[in-house]
Amino acid sequence: MIEGCKDSNYKEIMQELCPELAATKHGEPLAAKRLPFLRNIITVGFRMDGALTWEESLERAELVPQEEIQRMANAVNVHDVCNMQYTSGTTGFPKGVMLTHYNVVNNGKCIGDRMDLSTADRMMIQVPMFHCFGMVLAMTASMTHGATLSPLPYFSTRASLACINQEKITCFHGVPTMFIAMLEHPDFEKTDFSFIRTGIMAGSPCPISKMRDVVDKMNMKEITIVYGETEASPGCTMSAADDPLEIRVATVGKPLPEIECRIINPETGETLPDGETGEFVARGYNIMKGYYKMPEATAEAVDDEGWLHTGDLACRTPEGNYRITGRLKDMIIRGGENIYPKEIEEFLYTCPKVKDVQVIGVPDEGLGEEIMACIILKEGAKATEEEIKKYVAAHMAKHKVPRYVSFMTEFPMNVAGKILKYQMRKDAIEKLGLEKAAGIKTA
Repeated sequence: MIEGCKDSNYKEIMQELCPELAATKHGEPLAAKRLPFLRNIITVGFRMDGALTWEESLERAELVPQEEIQRMANAVNVHDVCNMQYTSGTTGFPKGVMLTHYNVVNNGKCIGDRMDLSTADRMMIQVPMFHCFGMVLAMTASMTHGATLSPLPYFSTRASLACINQEKITCFHGVPTMFIAMLEHPDFEKTDFSFIRTGIMAGSPCPISKMRDVVDKMNMKEITIVYGETEASPGCTMSAADDPLEIRVATVGKPLPEIECRIINPETGETLPDGETGEFVARGYNIMKGYYKMPEATAEAVDDEGWLHTGDLACRTPEGNYRITGRLKDMIIRGGENIYPKEIEEFLYTCPKVKDVQVIGVPDEGLGEEIMACIILKEGAKATEEEIKKYVAAHMAKHKVPRYVSFMTEFPMNVAGKILKYQMRKDAIEKLGLEKAAGIKTA
């Protein structure tokens, strides 16, 4: 561990969790009451009582016979859990997703293949490595293909643009909000994108207009889209670097090798034909071993036949590509009408004053749910609630016009960069005084 990051002091946190550190002899294993299985803490760039430094940990290699290392290596099974990722928690409390060597290495390799990664590539990693985006799509994909890594401690728009300049970066990943921030930053015009060729945009659906800006203005002619979730380690489908631009901006590509994907009726489980919207389910080598110590939650996510139920709404095109249309839980049901937030979000991105937008459903006593548009305006732009409503009303059906419009400076996000829609809904209920409506079970 490092000493801290941003406003988190890891040293103080560990000293509070493990007061036994102060009395632990240097080099001896830790025996902590609150963390009984923790044996060693290794520090990077600082010292702490009861912990080893990174350099000291490397020196301890001399204490282990080569035969013991070989014995431990032989005892490892490819299907053993190698990493536990916590789901981003965009819809509630995070769960520990148990991923295996087989899950992670194969997924990274297949993703690197579709990106056409090679030893000539220099990848900037600005997405966190404690998340599958950084760990698999960036780090593992680069390691399996021999690419050079340029990791940043955390996402910073200015630092990312500087890294692209200084390191002659050829590829990098990001969630849509990262790309939007980079496109809007004052340093953008001074950044040399001539070496860039590819990368991945993932984490949440990307507005088509923003995807085109990334291709044209960032020179990411071979940018790809990966769709999946942590429980799938994480990639299920992916567009290829040489796919036509239309496929890469309008779909999330075809299934990765050895992964089965289907669109089903969420109520009956039957497979739906091409063009019809249903729940996206996947099965293959990439599906998690389960949620840590949560068998019931695991059974809800992965059925008896091994299909992972993503909770995402999607459809399959006749060519075999997939389109993500929204989430089952994101879908707004207003007076019996199914409304998909992504459709309204895509349209609001065409408004010249709108920089970013999230559409959520908020409870309503009469209609069950109402539409709320949360908008971040472009710098210097001004707009009123009525102006936004009229803009939507002029081009969309009346029942898709937001009842509420909230102007914001930023959206609540988790540390992995995902927007927390459940938190936005919670804040909106409080702000609009909708507690009574929220208490109605059908709302």
